[in-house]
Amino acid sequence: MDKFVTHLKRSAVSDGNNDWREEKLMKKCEENVCEVEGEFSQPIPWQKVESEGLDCDYSLLFHKEEADCLFRQLEDEVVYFTGDKAKVHVYGKTHNVPRKQATYGDEGLMYSFSGVHLMARPWTPTLEYIRDAVTKATGHTFNFVLINRYKDGDDHMGEHRDDERELNPACPIASVSLGASRDFIFRHKDARTGPVKRHIEPVKLELGHGSLLLMNHPTNTFWYHSLPVRKKVQTPRINLTYRSIIKSTDRKRIQRE
Repeated sequence: MDKFVTHLKRSAVSDGNNDWREEKLMKKCEENVCEVEGEFSQPIPWQKVESEGLDCDYSLLFHKEEADCLFRQLEDEVVYFTGDKAKVHVYGKTHNVPRKQATYGDEGLMYSFSGVHLMARPWTPTLEYIRDAVTKATGHTFNFVLINRYKDGDDHMGEHRDDERELNPACPIASVSLGASRDFIFRHKDARTGPVKRHIEPVKLELGHGSLLLMNHPTNTFWYHSLPVRKKVQTPRINLTYRSIIKSTDRKRIQRE
């Protein structure tokens, strides 16, 4: 983290019950099973990340042993898209996605971006476990997750904003990282191109193993984000962005109102 991280939001609390829960979880991980049992350790320490129009919160959600277990479980459970679902359409051209992708969530939900329409597969036990942990840590509920798997530092994600119309603007996007640490860069829309280009410093974060980044409103209105190529990274990373998708019937009702 850098100078943009300004303060702790809450302090951590630990007790005997939490130690017992962690021990029980580790036993289940050794048996190749991760299940939600009992209360998630609360609260967790938050770091505030701020700039002009940018409002994020960062914390370590899972300790290393738990994060290792969750990574292994996801490697067994997640089915990634292939064929046309693994391509995007940008400026009239079709490109292979430089990473693996998958979508899971509540029945009937679909997420559309860059000319592709991805239906949610049913939740897996591990994805539900992580979702519930994020909800307990943040107070927000999520009905959908986009998963990106980066095999190494060559896999990457270009600059974009998560501003699709089906996203609930009242709910933050919760980004959970497992595996290799990677740089994550925000760039203000006015600092990119155009006649009114402004000098606004980018915000660079390092997203660690087991971490949680909350992108709060209005971050995705003003800031693009990317995960650039890092040749020195030799190990994989799985990123899960939990979202609240507005169902088509609810979206039509909101538009009428």
